[in-house]
Amino acid sequence: MNFDLTAEQREWRDLAREYAREIIRPRAAELDKEQKFPYDIIENMTENGLMGMTVPEEYGGTGGDFVAYNLALEEICRADTSVGITMEAHISLGCAPIAAFGTEAQKEHFLGEVIQGGKKLWAFGLTEENAGTDAGGTETTAELSDGSWVVNGTKKWITNGGTDITGGVTAIAKTGTRESGKPELTAITIPQETPGFTRGPGYEKTGWRASDQRQLYFDDVKVPEKNTLGERGRGFHQFLQILDGGRVAVGALSVGLAQACLDEALARAKEREQFGKSISEFQAIQFKLADMAMEVELARNMVMKAAWLKDKGRSFSREASMAKVFASETAKRAADQAVQIWGGEGFMETSAVARYWRQVKINEIGEGTSEINRQIIAKSLLAEDPAQKRVTEMLARYMSG
Repeated sequence: MNFDLTAEQREWRDLAREYAREIIRPRAAELDKEQKFPYDIIENMTENGLMGMTVPEEYGGTGGDFVAYNLALEEICRADTSVGITMEAHISLGCAPIAAFGTEAQKEHFLGEVIQGGKKLWAFGLTEENAGTDAGGTETTAELSDGSWVVNGTKKWITNGGTDITGGVTAIAKTGTRESGKPELTAITIPQETPGFTRGPGYEKTGWRASDQRQLYFDDVKVPEKNTLGERGRGFHQFLQILDGGRVAVGALSVGLAQACLDEALARAKEREQFGKSISEFQAIQFKLADMAMEVELARNMVMKAAWLKDKGRSFSREASMAKVFASETAKRAADQAVQIWGGEGFMETSAVARYWRQVKINEIGEGTSEINRQIIAKSLLAEDPAQKRVTEMLARYMSG
């Protein structure tokens, strides 16, 4: 096994680390307090190539690999997860479906507009009041009429769906019913300016306060049939594939936040004194720091393994769920311990750890709850063929002599 990064991966990580430390971190508290979307930061990140990292170069992206993207995302989230989720949702949920399933014309038009021309954001509209984890509960509909889709319905909790620079959304809609009785789901791209497409106000949230999440409404929204993304009726399979990549990225987001908690806890432990000495000298505090450091490193390794598998074109669905669950729960434990080490000051909104503690819970919910990801992991384990596993083990022993 080779854990060394390539020169390009190190460059992306270092670029993101420097940018996060110098530009994002000094403004994180202000952005959170004022719930202000950081247009200037996102524009600058776009110019630096960070907002198009996995988009192929021919469409204006930088063509970076998935490992490099997750390394950069971790560093951005180490400074602020509001900026981080804006980057993650744009790349993993906005651009990725178009890059993976779009026609050449769709890639040139939508990705070109988003990455090259208008430097816009793109959103992914899956979640509804009764749908998300259960995609079969999708109530948004789309009907073909004279060569156009007519879309009606409501989406909820959509990231990047209503900013001044949002280009549009790829919405999952029910386009019919299969013979099995299950809904036929199709992905359809809907530009922001389409008549009948309106947006609700931004949510009041516990965390991610400087990012954009809101409801989207479709009232007889008409778009050409050519705006179908991929094959009709393949929306369910498409979103499952996209969510696997998104789960790895949310894992990286969680690792970045967990590392930020460790950074703050370590600094506080060194400077705070009780009973005439630094609290870092007490074994109870040392054990907390050691546990945090171990879990952060383990979470990072799991995220990187899942990202590496994706880059190699290998199956990574189980690893994506493992990375997402472990990293998000690691971040929650790290935030809790960071506040504990900070003591009463950690309960004050003037401390960074109070902000981290508020932000951390959503990581266990967004892009697949911990419960649904544990189901994915368990089903993959139960689906393994014991006989085939024994044959594989025998062959491995034979080949090793």
